[in-house]
Amino acid sequence: MDYPKTKISLIILFCFIIFNVKAQNDSIIKLEAANKLTATEIFLSQPAFSTYKDNYFSTGTTLRELPSSDNSDAKFQISIKYRLSKNPVFDNVYGFLTYTQKAFWDIYKVSFPFRDINFNPGIGMIRPFMNKKGKLGYYSLMVEHESNGKDSISSRSWNFVSLNWSEEISRRVLLEAKIVLPFGSKSDNPDLLKYIGYSDLGLTYIFKPQRLYAKINLKTGASWSWKGSVETQLIMKPKESSNLYLMLQGFHGYGENLLQYDKKVSMIRVGIIIKPNFMNFF
Repeated sequence: MDYPKTKISLIILFCFIIFNVKAQNDSIIKLEAANKLTATEIFLSQPAFSTYKDNYFSTGTTLRELPSSDNSDAKFQISIKYRLSKNPVFDNVYGFLTYTQKAFWDIYKVSFPFRDINFNPGIGMIRPFMNKKGKLGYYSLMVEHESNGKDSISSRSWNFVSLNWSEEISRRVLLEAKIVLPFGSKSDNPDLLKYIGYSDLGLTYIFKPQRLYAKINLKTGASWSWKGSVETQLIMKPKESSNLYLMLQGFHGYGENLLQYDKKVSMIRVGIIIKPNFMNFF
């Protein structure tokens, strides 16, 4: 893999997402005044190309040792989705392509090497809905692939079907759940699920809409040794006119990246983040 070209491509893509997100935010602000729209009408009003999961750039170090170039890094994620058509596949279900890329970058070492890059394309269907309280939610069914693009003993890859649910259950609380069903060969990492499990659970508490959030994600490994992970985030927008949030992120457990999925880490990072304002995916 040509990592110098990869670095340039990722920086260009991240900048493009920053400019693109303003159009989404402007659209959402207008929709907030139109409280009689259905979930489908709001959904279709969004750009066909938009952010998918959180897009962020952060840097930090371990909580277990004194900071050094060996245990400090940068971590960033780029995530986009594309709605295939405004016409539903059936019953308000819409086809989507998704792509997420998460990188772990040893920027404090002499040559600035990438330690691991995880590529996660997907294709599937999303169905938006409005609950009885008038809050938005979605169901999705995706076929996904995830790998790190390496070869030999460093190669990691797997294929899976994911079932996702996200819903605002109140003005301040958003709940999320994801179940994964692996298929195909897992010869590169046969015990991966022992460390990352079959499910994700997420809870977001909204202190102030589009200004201040707290979030926790939980994974329980598929073993009696209770492997898994906990990821927490505190997200704040310093200015109401800004498109960027500040983020404090903590991670404890296994599976933060594919290459070292069986290594337990405790990390704390700070950075900037672009949050999807319409539907949260994870």
